[in-house]
Amino acid sequence: MSVATAIRSALLAAEPHAKVMATRAVARDWRLGRLEPVFDVPMPERPARPAKPELLPPGRMPKRRKGGSERGRIALWHALAHIEFVAIDLALDMAGRFGAEMDHDFVSDFLAVAADEALHFALIERHLRRLDSHYGALPAHDGLWEAADATRGDVAARLAVVPMVLEARGLDVTPAILERVRAAGDQTGDRILSRILADEIRHVRIGARHFESVALRRGEASASLWKTLVMRHFRGVIKPPFNDSARVAAGLSRFPYGEVA
Repeated sequence: MSVATAIRSALLAAEPHAKVMATRAVARDWRLGRLEPVFDVPMPERPARPAKPELLPPGRMPKRRKGGSERGRIALWHALAHIEFVAIDLALDMAGRFGAEMDHDFVSDFLAVAADEALHFALIERHLRRLDSHYGALPAHDGLWEAADATRGDVAARLAVVPMVLEARGLDVTPAILERVRAAGDQTGDRILSRILADEIRHVRIGARHFESVALRRGEASASLWKTLVMRHFRGVIKPPFNDSARVAAGLSRFPYGEVA
């Protein structure tokens, strides 16, 4: 089987457990040399989604209640579960859509990222069930995939926006979420988020490294190219505060994220 066929199959798995298992399988089979490095089928325009959660425009999402109420905790973990679920597809699509023009390491890196995101989702979904809830119990927004769709024609734009803006934002906000989780005495949640933060630093570093490789191949300065692509393709706002230490660890120190805030 070609790696593109296997990736496409995982993207078209709608049921969450099936997507997690398919993603782990494609990452494992690629690592073990069981998949041909052939990109012979296109990636779907959109990955398959389960019937629930209902996907709403970001502006129509209900406001999450702050504080330590049970409903607030469930809403937080549900939002995190959705981010990780979509992140599976973002990493799969990165490998499948751009693998033909990139190299073996690029495919290996983003399939490994996809497997990480599948693990993150499974851990959070299990935690939701401990709270007597589940993924799909609340609505979610589709903003993450909209960013992928906007950059589907250019690997540099996809790298600039997805790992280097969207995932990097997770580096900024996760420490504050960790404080809330620890204040609530949620030791399991603490372990999950600490694991995710460490993994996401590595994921952003992977994105930054491949972005710099593309910029070098195109004969452009990576920092100015990144700024141009973000201003052209990213519809949101990059706003402080920034987790500068995590961003430095993720290889973003040379990128002028403060200038596009």
